[in-house]
Amino acid sequence: MKKRVRQGITALFLSAALVLITTAGIQTAFAATYRQGSSGQTVITIQTKLKNWGYYSGSVDGIYGSATVKAVKLFQQKNGLTADGICGPATLRALGISTTFGSSSGSGDVALLARVISAEARGEPYSGQVAVGAVILNRVSHPSFPSTISGVVYEPGAFTCMTDGQINSAVSDSAYQAARDALNGWDPTGGAIYYFNPNTATSSWIWSRPLLTIIGKHRFCA
Repeated sequence: MKKRVRQGITALFLSAALVLITTAGIQTAFAATYRQGSSGQTVITIQTKLKNWGYYSGSVDGIYGSATVKAVKLFQQKNGLTADGICGPATLRALGISTTFGSSSGSGDVALLARVISAEARGEPYSGQVAVGAVILNRVSHPSFPSTISGVVYEPGAFTCMTDGQINSAVSDSAYQAARDALNGWDPTGGAIYYFNPNTATSSWIWSRPLLTIIGKHRFCA
């Protein structure tokens, strides 16, 4: 009897230990952080993105050294993040690098898309709001842009609302619906990857892009 009790206690102890180990592993995955001294494939991805966007000029070697720290700080300063040189979840999301573990980021995509739509297309007709969301999604699918919604949104200089602070304004209810409609496949632009307001545009280059359609105050281009 005593032997069976001891065996039962041992089994319970091992089960509890396994749960703790598994939970710790999941928490570590959720809290993935890269800093000076880190190395590996994710560091290569971080360096590649920063190099492509002009923040990093060092070697893409997968070693998180002082040059990578400096580049991360510059990226963080530009995007309103804490400039500590550490790639935690917020910075990784801004870089378009997934930090999820076995779960969908769909709800987060809706929220971020809605924020940009609300900031960039406030006062536009509803189809124009959906169109802004569609442009972001078209960029995600395009080889010249980052492959995630957050990566597209946080790409330096991509959206005015990211530099003038409008991204932090209150989000309209219609923007959430427009984000969902865009994610569900509605594209009023016919495949546009650019848009601009001709009354405020300062870039001569944007006028060279082939016009696909005009919705409200925005011209949508290929």
